[in-house]
Amino acid sequence: MAQEIEFNLNGEQITCAVEPPTLLVDLLRDRFGLAGIHVACETSRCGSCVIHIDGRSVKSCIILAVEVDGCSVMTIEGLADGERLHPLQTAFGDCGGRQCGFCTPGMVMSALDLLQHNRDPDESEIREWMEGNICHCMGYHNIVGAVQAAASELQADTEV
Repeated sequence: MAQEIEFNLNGEQITCAVEPPTLLVDLLRDRFGLAGIHVACETSRCGSCVIHIDGRSVKSCIILAVEVDGCSVMTIEGLADGERLHPLQTAFGDCGGRQCGFCTPGMVMSALDLLQHNRDPDESEIREWMEGNICHCMGYHNIVGAVQAAASELQADTEV
């Protein structure tokens, strides 16, 4: 039996009916067409499906959709300000922090959570924080550089 839930999705209030076993990643991709959330491992190991719920990064492949009732959900699609990319998105492109791009949305969303907690992380802090995100295309050197570049840009800002 479907359950009605209400939540904020990328700044828009949403009300919808979902079956209780529906995974959040499936709701976001299938019902709302948010293709930036990727599904790879379906076991929460890879981090391709990372989004934010109430400002914290979570892996949406292990969250039931009914669990976000009353919450605020942000996906990679909600990170940009209109046509203006978030500094993390820009830094990942400028610093070569993406190759095929499959893991990039999850990496960006995880890095955003890190920068909300630590505005000036060093390399080891970034590597430790990003352990739950797997990239099969490249090493993490450029990803770490992208997070450091975004952190530098964001240091003068009041909000990450």
